[in-house]
Amino acid sequence: MHAESYMLYKIVPNVAHNIGAIMAIWAPIILVYFMDAQIWYAIFSTLFGGVLGAFRHVGEIRTLGMLRSRFEDVPPAFREYFLPSAHHDSITKLSDKSIKQKNMSIFSQMWNEFIYSMREEDLISNTDQELLLVPCSSSDDSVIQWPLFLLASKIPAALNIAKDVKGKEDAKLIKLIESDFYMHSAVVECYKTIKCLMDDLLADEDDKKIVWKIYDEVSNSIRERKFLKEFKMSGVLLLSVKLEKWLKILMSDYGDDEIYKAPQITKALQSIMDTITHDVMINGQKLHFLLTFKESAADVPRNSEARRRITFFANSLFMNMPTAPKVGDMRSFSVLTPYYSELVRYTDDELNKENEDGISTLFYLQKIYPDEWTNFRERMHKKESKEDICDWATYRGQTLFRSVRGMMYYRKAIELQCALEFPNHNASSEEDSVRVQALPDLKFTYVVSCQIYGALKHSDNSEDQSCQRSILNLMLMHPSLRVAYIDEREETVDGKSEKSYYSVLVKGGDKFDGYEREIYRIKLPGPPTKIGEGKPENQNHALIFTRGEALQTIDMNQDNYFEEAFKMRNVLEEFKHRFWQRKPTILGLREHIFTGSVSSLAWFMSNQETSFVTIGQRFLASPLRVRFHYGHPDIFDRIFHITRGGISKASKTINLSEDIFAGFNSTLRGGYITHHDYIQVGKGRDVGMNQISFFEAKVANGNGEQTLSRDVYRLGCRFDFFRMLSFYFTTVGFYFNSMVTVLTVYLFLYGRLYLVMSGMEKEILENSIMNQNKSIEAALVPQSLFQMGLLLVLPMLMEISLEKGFRTALADFIIMQLQLASVFFTFQLGTKAHYFGRTILHGGSKYRATGRGFVVFHAKFAENYRLYSRSHFVKGFELAILLLIYEVYGVSYRSSSLYLFITCSIWFLVGSWLFAPFVFNPSGFDWQKTVDDWTDWKRWMGFRGGIGIQPEKSWESWWEREHEHLKYTNIRGMVLEIILALRFFVYQYGIVYHLNIAHHSRSWRVYGLSWGFIGAVFLLSKIISVCRQKLGKKLQLVYRMLKAFIFLACLGITIILFKADDLTISDLFAASLAFLPTGWGLLLIGQACRPLSKGLMWWNSMKEMSRAYDYIMALLLFMPIAVLSWLPFVSEFQTRILFNQAFSRGLQISIILAGGKDKASPK
Repeated sequence: MHAESYMLYKIVPNVAHNIGAIMAIWAPIILVYFMDAQIWYAIFSTLFGGVLGAFRHVGEIRTLGMLRSRFEDVPPAFREYFLPSAHHDSITKLSDKSIKQKNMSIFSQMWNEFIYSMREEDLISNTDQELLLVPCSSSDDSVIQWPLFLLASKIPAALNIAKDVKGKEDAKLIKLIESDFYMHSAVVECYKTIKCLMDDLLADEDDKKIVWKIYDEVSNSIRERKFLKEFKMSGVLLLSVKLEKWLKILMSDYGDDEIYKAPQITKALQSIMDTITHDVMINGQKLHFLLTFKESAADVPRNSEARRRITFFANSLFMNMPTAPKVGDMRSFSVLTPYYSELVRYTDDELNKENEDGISTLFYLQKIYPDEWTNFRERMHKKESKEDICDWATYRGQTLFRSVRGMMYYRKAIELQCALEFPNHNASSEEDSVRVQALPDLKFTYVVSCQIYGALKHSDNSEDQSCQRSILNLMLMHPSLRVAYIDEREETVDGKSEKSYYSVLVKGGDKFDGYEREIYRIKLPGPPTKIGEGKPENQNHALIFTRGEALQTIDMNQDNYFEEAFKMRNVLEEFKHRFWQRKPTILGLREHIFTGSVSSLAWFMSNQETSFVTIGQRFLASPLRVRFHYGHPDIFDRIFHITRGGISKASKTINLSEDIFAGFNSTLRGGYITHHDYIQVGKGRDVGMNQISFFEAKVANGNGEQTLSRDVYRLGCRFDFFRMLSFYFTTVGFYFNSMVTVLTVYLFLYGRLYLVMSGMEKEILENSIMNQNKSIEAALVPQSLFQMGLLLVLPMLMEISLEKGFRTALADFIIMQLQLASVFFTFQLGTKAHYFGRTILHGGSKYRATGRGFVVFHAKFAENYRLYSRSHFVKGFELAILLLIYEVYGVSYRSSSLYLFITCSIWFLVGSWLFAPFVFNPSGFDWQKTVDDWTDWKRWMGFRGGIGIQPEKSWESWWEREHEHLKYTNIRGMVLEIILALRFFVYQYGIVYHLNIAHHSRSWRVYGLSWGFIGAVFLLSKIISVCRQKLGKKLQLVYRMLKAFIFLACLGITIILFKADDLTISDLFAASLAFLPTGWGLLLIGQACRPLSKGLMWWNSMKEMSRAYDYIMALLLFMPIAVLSWLPFVSEFQTRILFNQAFSRGLQISIILAGGKDKASPK
């Protein structure tokens, strides 16, 4: 490529070819090759992960309709997996009918406990409970009784069939009834139950003989195929009505009504009816339902979470699950939960405290979970107390109470398993009775590591005292719960007072004394949480208090379910199996994200997280064999890990993501990590934009530290080539490629900027030989796909298709796009790239507390600016300027559809980075809040900083903290920061030669004069700054006159240039695009050279200059927000985007955000 038509000053003269143009074209293409493998990995992981899930029977039962069709197979599958082999032998000796009855009898005990647990959690109503329960016993053992939700409306349908049947042949009627298995079962059960009830009610033998004769006639006519000939079907409906009335009388309580007190026989009959009502209530009530329930039970239960749990549990019974051992032979295990200062339990004041919109947390929860609130009030008979309401709300949030309740289901499940294994332990030997009582405590231990519990006990703060009392109440409610904490004491040693630290384990005492009891106290060499990272050290100090062969790590934002806890025996058996000639050391479990219904953002995160913890980890574990520990709720081989470094590496900074290092450690020491889809644990996720960004920043920082760690280097050295590539693309490689995606955009635009400014692009496009660059442009398309988060959507679609069906997946995808999911994922791409890149350059990662509350309220403009100014807004404006320059200077000779696609995707990225925090901010376009935000912003910008002033109060304090990472960077980081800042000088170098005032000169003097102009501006600003300090207080008039003189002088020079030197208005706009980036580049270099800048007394000037830039950026951001806020429909449209999921469940979010709360007490 020849350089004769070069339009800039040649820094290197006498060069025949322009190598810079070649680099500008090919540099982004080379970076795209880095992403190609990541894209192919996403495609293959989606395909193979989906196929693997299908082979594991994931999603075979995904609706209640599918469950009904296979419910007959559920009891034998339950027996197969959950009954020890000794019981199998005794059952197989029975007849087929007896086996089915035995299976149903055993299954019903667990199933009913499952249904009761959902009723206690208010997921189902009393009616739902009645329809879902399986009768535990029958008055006629020859009848297998099914739950009512399978038999609902079957009797009325059968009666209609019988009434409408034509002809006198029984075969047709029998065929129609038997074509529906549950209709046939309902008819048989109803028929035999009525016989049993009448037999019990009638005391006179002659009356009984009449009933028996009728039943004999019916049985004989059915056997001889003469039923339709001997009985009139036209009367069945009348018979049904009379039976309904009879059952209604039977089930009613008439008390002391005189009509039943006259004759002695009636008194006796009432006595019998009372007996039946109490002793045969199940049959009578079920029979009443069978005859009277004419609606379909297709929507039972109505609660979506209850439906999901029922279908997942039923589906898991047909997955590849190990058979459970006897309770005495199962592996003992412990559960460990680290707790710091998260919410334990809502108090009445916290629930009813109103925000600026007049909305309380309780009111919000009532609107988010309206069906559960209704079920709760029904359970409490509408007489709920304040404590009851606090408990209800607590179990809807991400609280310690919720986590403890979920984990204590393990003990409840073991107790039921003992009851199933020793059904007659009370009547059998005393040894069996003692064993049943002791086994739950021997097999299960739960330890909550609350490192600050000791400090809470001695605190005078009312909130701390309330938190401590709540934790103590947890111990009193659950006697098997243990709390570990770090106790700090002042002790005298050799006459000197010094602090001592202890690990202490306590449990709840008697309910009457209200105190905990200390079990163990172990002295520590120092404060562990100050030496290492807080959370892993919190786990490490409590690890010694756990017992058993296995250890499950559970986070504070997790939940568990009774039906899943029942499978713990089975999953622990996986430790005995060998995979790839190795026994597993960590068992990976899938998670269900229960916060997906709060808002669209929560739904995006829920889908993204669900796809990772299911299809992603399934593919990582097998066949790639590179699954690690990505957090909770994995189960560790406790003996293996406590003898090989523990479960948490806790070195400061480098082990910020302590969980994955446990997986690294396990793999490096010869362990193996699996993943299992048949069991799940609930998990809460961040639900607000800022919470999610904090989480993504924390994970990106952690991956940056992993890249710098020795563990990753050692794993890379020990893996074979293919496993090493799998390891790379599933851990640090994903974040590296996220950064490469952003770098590709930068290289593409800066390369195009150089080509346009130098005239090379015009020569390329006008030269027919060199214009065949379609393939080069096409190579950049993958960057656009990566940028908009489509690689994250692929596994998401596959997993939703598996578990909910393809139509649901497609509908979810379309709804997500309508709710601007691509904007959200593009924004989070910037978060990942920024924090990963900064960690690679400078290190210094730190833990970011995300908060786990319900965040659906408005975040102020100043808060969003603090969070995203340097990570997104600066980069967004930079890319916008690049695109603008490219559009202005290259528009006359460019036409390409691929070019339009690529640049449009970059404009989309710019818009996402600049405005996503405001689009996804509730009431972000409400006019009054916009006005309040601007007032708050001006106050924050003008407030002077200083020692003790928080960044939330002052721009100066925030600015100092924002550059803290540069204080501790090394020479390499400083040099790289300066090199990266040099890119901002390219604008000035290119644009000044295109100004009209330059008269097409290519001399170096043009570029030199531009730097002279910058120097003059800096000099004038310095003069004004010095004069303000010297003259601003005493000689105010002189200072103002000096400023006026400088302004008039500048204005005069500008007018002279307009008249004498062909300066134009377009030159002024072009000069601003040239010199603003240069000033920002100088700022970045000055910040990187912090000690030098302070030594030369430039630091304060740089601070004021940076304040000016922040004012400019904030104004540019605020103007479109103000315009959109002025339009009333925009706010309503935004609310619809943010809360569409909640709208579909009847959430009145418009009332919430408007503050239209009904002030009446929620009764």
